[in-house]
Amino acid sequence: MIDLMKQSPLGTYVEHLKKGELAYQVNKDNNKAFFYPRAIAPETGSANIEWRVSKGLGTVYTTTVIYYKGEAPLNVAMIDMDEGYRLMSRVEDIDAMDVKIGMRVKFKVHPGDDKTLPYPVFTPAGDAK
Repeated sequence: MIDLMKQSPLGTYVEHLKKGELAYQVNKDNNKAFFYPRAIAPETGSANIEWRVSKGLGTVYTTTVIYYKGEAPLNVAMIDMDEGYRLMSRVEDIDAMDVKIGMRVKFKVHPGDDKTLPYPVFTPAGDAK
């Protein structure tokens, strides 16, 4: 199963995360970036796609706070990456209520554990443009 995962789009994506990189794909026919990793491009079905590595900067497009009984509030946000794609994640190292639409954020990897693959999270980027 591990070998199959390495050959899949998900496997390639996870390998990039393990190296501290946020990878995404681009449809080479129309130069349109997309995310979540796929075997073919959305909308066109083209297999003419390539992997690229994000610079890791984005802007909060939308945000919400989820409350679980007995736990700290959890932020969930849609992040517009500077390369032209959007992904769902969360913003850490800040109170969940302080995450605002338009806030600049930077990528970091949450390493995961024995049961969870690594995944992207974000932190405030300050004055990053």
